[in-house]
Amino acid sequence: MNKSELIEAISQDLNIPLREASPIINTILEAMISSLVAGESIEIRGFGSFVVKKYDSYYGRNPKTGEKIKVPPKKLPFFKVGKDLKEQVND
Repeated sequence: MNKSELIEAISQDLNIPLREASPIINTILEAMISSLVAGESIEIRGFGSFVVKKYDSYYGRNPKTGEKIKVPPKKLPFFKVGKDLKEQVND
């Protein structure tokens, strides 16, 4: 499912026009993004949680040249699936 399919599903479920469902989804996604940018975690019970993991810098290799390069520290979003969702997918 992609964003436009999600908007369409919300529109059909709530029986509202697509132009009204689109801002709802956009607001939800923007709120989630701004929380993660601020370093906060997001927990949606029964679905899962989003956290930002911090990685220290390390030395890697350029695959083309084999040259050693320093990879700067970074933060990446990480999703951990919830127990209910895991059980539904496995059933």
